[in-house]
Amino acid sequence: MNILGRHNFHIPVLGLGYSIDTPIQVAPYGISSVISLVDDSLTESMREFYSKKFDFPFQAISEKIEDFRAKRITSYLNMVDVIIKQKVENLKRTAFEAGSEFEKYVDMLPNFSELKKKFVEAAKDIKIKEELKNWIEEHLPVGDIDVNIMTKLDKVNYKDGEELPIEYNDAHAALRGFANSNLSSSLVLSAGMSPRLYSYLEKFEDFFPDANGIVKKKIILKVSDFRSALVQGKMLAAKGIWVSEYRIESGVNCGGHAFPTNGLLFGPILEEFKQNRSTLLETCIGVYENAIETKGLNKPAQTPELLVTAQGGVGTSDEHNYLMEKYNMDSVGWGTPFMLVPEVISIDNQTLDLLANAKEKDLYFSGLSPLGVPFNSVKWASMSELRWARFQEGKPGSPCTKQYLKYNTEYTEKPICTASKQYQTLKIEELKQAGLSEEAYQKKLMKIIEPECLCVGLGISLLESKGIPVKDTDKVTVCPGPNLAYFSKKSTLKEMVDHIYGRTNLLDEGHRPHMFLKEFKMYVDILKERVEELDAEDAKAKKQIVAFVKNINSGVEYYESISEELESDFATDLAKLKEEVAVITKDL
Repeated sequence: MNILGRHNFHIPVLGLGYSIDTPIQVAPYGISSVISLVDDSLTESMREFYSKKFDFPFQAISEKIEDFRAKRITSYLNMVDVIIKQKVENLKRTAFEAGSEFEKYVDMLPNFSELKKKFVEAAKDIKIKEELKNWIEEHLPVGDIDVNIMTKLDKVNYKDGEELPIEYNDAHAALRGFANSNLSSSLVLSAGMSPRLYSYLEKFEDFFPDANGIVKKKIILKVSDFRSALVQGKMLAAKGIWVSEYRIESGVNCGGHAFPTNGLLFGPILEEFKQNRSTLLETCIGVYENAIETKGLNKPAQTPELLVTAQGGVGTSDEHNYLMEKYNMDSVGWGTPFMLVPEVISIDNQTLDLLANAKEKDLYFSGLSPLGVPFNSVKWASMSELRWARFQEGKPGSPCTKQYLKYNTEYTEKPICTASKQYQTLKIEELKQAGLSEEAYQKKLMKIIEPECLCVGLGISLLESKGIPVKDTDKVTVCPGPNLAYFSKKSTLKEMVDHIYGRTNLLDEGHRPHMFLKEFKMYVDILKERVEELDAEDAKAKKQIVAFVKNINSGVEYYESISEELESDFATDLAKLKEEVAVITKDL
């Protein structure tokens, strides 16, 4: 029996802590999700928490032992794997019981699922029921326990004042933690290309085909354009490492860190992938097969699959289906809406209420990240309020306790974090000596004090949701995408899955712009800011803006060509944004 019809959505990584145990909640139901590997102290706290919950033996992994970061990550991932396998076995035992976990599994499947149809037929035919029972025991789909590493977060570490070898850098150690785990899943690499980290992949056999031609640990690349996908795919293929999935994310219409393109819009990017998907496959497979042969590696059991998926701002079943059908996506990522599903993510009640009540005016493109990368967030989160209170008390910046985002060397030999007390104090003193007007001074001052401690802030909600004590000074940073503005219902997993598949509607009443146009509007706002700040004498900056506008106008033409395929107000909303671009650029 070959039963098809798995879920065609996945849950991307959500902050450092919000989705750290999401696989435990959703993988038994066949739903894939992603864990962040940035903070090993959080994985250690969760390992202790779940060890107590499931009565597992627990031995703390101290920071004093060698390679503690990798070992903590390996131990946590192994425990998650064991918990999920136990849950799946329990679920299988409830097959055909009314109101059971297995019935919930089946209810959430998409309506086109053959398993769902067979389940209905089995109630009437004993032969089908027995056949289905056997298939369930051997083949029931389980969601993937994928993990995410931001390649930029590869801080150098020290011991007794001496710099440790590169393999002890943050990203390298996290990679090793995953590679040494028992998981058979994927590593999602995001935040750009890292040749030295990619080379480190070669040290672990699980990324290569085994004696049976099976790759135990696969690679997913999160990308924002086709060229980046092709360059990185070829680079990894030349090492004998196959990229099994290219996960396309909107440059701005997403949660957390955003990586704006130079005006390239999401729709045209998806179209380019659709038109060139075979080129990507053929180019990379040739390089890959040559590398496999040259290195004397095992050949894959079959031609490697190449999946292309999309995420960033999707909010309706119509948008979901359009991405699947128009662009031949293999899956669609739903992130921000799940921030209102406490059954799925780890979030404290205060922050959950904040998100449920957030409107368009409350969600903004911020400078909160010490990385200097735009960061989608919501106003009034407790960490932002603490940051402002400290500044008003004459104590700008935060204590730098976890130190994952130490990158700035303006004032020090070793990197420090731009959200730290040390950096902001030095930067403000320098600003005071610059002789600026009061208006210019205040504008620059606000930019200096805007970065906040994401290392702490993105993990505190997780701890509070589990009843784990935190310091009074540890507050919450939360990073939803703009799409949150149109959702305000706290929902169950089943309700959100039903919304994704069009079986119910969780959207608020009122107008919600199409995901393509919401992203377009964000790029228009970026364009407006750049034009307003443009120095008439800066020829290079003007040239960049001209290129930005050219890409936007090309995107407008594309959207005009598909507007009849979309809802009735798409063309009207598009025309308004097109006119806004014309007004902003009339003097260029």
